[in-house]
Amino acid sequence: MNLQARVTNILTKPAAEWPVIAAEPADVTSLYTTYIMILAAVPAVSTTLGMAVIGGFFGPVGLAAALAAGVISYVGALIGCFVAAFIIEKLAPTFNSSGNTAQALKLVAYAYTPVWVAGVLHLVPMLGILTILAALYSIYIFYLGLAPVMKTPQDKIVPYMLVSAIAIIVVSFVITALLGMMVGAALLGGAMAGGGRLY
Repeated sequence: MNLQARVTNILTKPAAEWPVIAAEPADVTSLYTTYIMILAAVPAVSTTLGMAVIGGFFGPVGLAAALAAGVISYVGALIGCFVAAFIIEKLAPTFNSSGNTAQALKLVAYAYTPVWVAGVLHLVPMLGILTILAALYSIYIFYLGLAPVMKTPQDKIVPYMLVSAIAIIVVSFVITALLGMMVGAALLGGAMAGGGRLY
């Protein structure tokens, strides 16, 4: 299935699309190259352009700072997807579920779709708050996907989802913080070496 059709289907009829996704052959590499790397670029690029051109309450920021934010967004998404899939896979037996890393990554990647698509709102940074609505829809899509993709029994779906969410949020926070420190250190080092400002 092509990218446009998959995005449209998972957004408009997720309950019908999940069994199709669950049955598809896939591996980690193909999921990244044909879906994750493409869609995760939407909020990253939008964040960079939005911060550099429009900015927030205090106007545009420097290009270096905008690029740093975009890099953190993109790399964080790429790493975060795999870590989330790893957590979901390892938690599966606890909730009478089954599935390998690829299946867990399918669940994560396609459930993230609303957030990535809504990432275009970051072109106007002050509208970024609206991505919360997309995040709520992502949770619903994730909920619908657990049974077909991870073979989760109905009575285990909510606890599996809650435990996974808590673990993923904590890990995502750590990843974002580490990336922020690394990019910030690189920017500061470049500015000091050049004797100039960060933007």
